[in-house]
Amino acid sequence: MVNRELIARHCICCAGDRLDKSAAVLMPFVAQRVFGHEPVEITADWGLRDLRQGMAYTLCNSLQCQDCGALFLDYRFTDEQMAALYHNYRDDVYNAQRIRFEPGYANVVPHYHQRAAYLDEVEAWLAPHLPEAPAVLDWGGDTGINSLFRERNRLLHIHDISGVDLVPGAERVDFERIGQNQYDLVTCSQVLEHVSFPQEMVARMLPALSPNTLMYLEVPHEALVREHPGSLELAPLKRHWHEHINFYSEDAMRRLLERLGLVVVDVLRLPVDVGWTRGEVMGVLVRLA
Repeated sequence: MVNRELIARHCICCAGDRLDKSAAVLMPFVAQRVFGHEPVEITADWGLRDLRQGMAYTLCNSLQCQDCGALFLDYRFTDEQMAALYHNYRDDVYNAQRIRFEPGYANVVPHYHQRAAYLDEVEAWLAPHLPEAPAVLDWGGDTGINSLFRERNRLLHIHDISGVDLVPGAERVDFERIGQNQYDLVTCSQVLEHVSFPQEMVARMLPALSPNTLMYLEVPHEALVREHPGSLELAPLKRHWHEHINFYSEDAMRRLLERLGLVVVDVLRLPVDVGWTRGEVMGVLVRLA
């Protein structure tokens, strides 16, 4: 059985136990969806002798591995808690709940209904490694709006727990269907930063790979990591956690994938402008060893 530490004591990427720790807060929207916590103000009426008055939020820790540099939240949410956090993701109820805590989120919502422009550059980077019309499996692809090679494929399968309607041409598949197909490319984009047990998730994808299949994994190359390249002193700088509970360095990604018997073919660093913010993505192309 997989050892799931619900309060992390080992690195989520390399399994090392040399973790630097610093106190942080879990953002109220996440704390409410996961734990049912609401921010509360401690006032004189509480009659607490030894606690200072002021706003109280859900406490957590920022952890950074001193071996591979991965930076992550100490809480590792259960499947049930993850389901609560992402229930009806980005529907009207979800958006209203989030806007109550984060009014600025209202300006972000419209951009999620548009295909990200930077994906053309990702496709151009991948194209030399693939057939003209590849068979693609998008793991965690939601509606398929941001699936790679959406307009140029032999088939586009999506494996996702959301159950939302798919874009035209995409087909939802379960584990059994995945095992009946040969894919040229398996993709998982903008997912691994959200999940509690990323190595376990990548391991679930391995049955979809053949010796000729490539896998493309994409995560945000977070500003804190970019601005302090190679630093192992990021934990005190990470004071709050939201949906992205894992921040990856390139070394952390490589260590995670090598533990699963995967070989890194190439790494992409790509600046992106997604409408409401600018940043950078890190894409890692791998194959079976």
